Amino acid sequence: MIRRTRTTTGAPVGRGASRKLKAVLAGGIALGLGATITLAAWNDSEYVRGTFTAGTFSIEGSTDGTTYAEHPTPAAAAALTFSTGFDDISPGDVVAAPFAVRLTAATTYDATVTVASATPAPPAFAGLTYGIATVPTFADCDATPTTPTWVVPQGTPLDSVAAAVPFNLTQGTPPTTPGAPEFLCFVVTADAGLVQGTSVTQTWQILAESV
Repeated sequence: MIRRTRTTTGAPVGRGASRKLKAVLAGGIALGLGATITLAAWNDSEYVRGTFTAGTFSIEGSTDGTTYAEHPTPAAAAALTFSTGFDDISPGDVVAAPFAVRLTAATTYDATVTVASATPAPPAFAGLTYGIATVPTFADCDATPTTPTWVVPQGTPLDSVAAAVPFNLTQGTPPTTPGAPEFLCFVVTADAGLVQGTSVTQTWQILAESV
């Protein structure tokens, strides 16, 4: 027996027609699920930027307490002016020379300073020892410095900085001005080992490191 169904118009529909209808409905459902809606994209941006500038750092020195310059290499070393007798020294004599150091204008860091090397020429020279002290003013440097703070102790061999201790320098306030100076006093002593007619050229390195 073949069952018949009726459509909404009242016409009978067979099983084949029903399957077609289901297939159409199924296709319609599939078509509905596959449909998409495309929306316009909404976006906005922020950009950031950083500029980095290195600080500046340098040290300068003066042999007269007034005129400062940089002496960055052994060849450009400042010539110290020692007290009377340095060019005719004999055992027991003591001579001294002042030297001021400071941070240059526009330096943006403080510094720790050390006597980093001492180099005699000729290297094996004997008969002289030295010491270096900080003193309150340029005029306080002589064979017996006024209220010295020894950064290299007296009696140190010319080729040694083994016992050197650091001292500090501060940048200028404002930084566009030079820092306050420290006054160094180089004291050289002749002993019994000094040989007549000999001569030595001594070079010291004063090394500043930013802090």
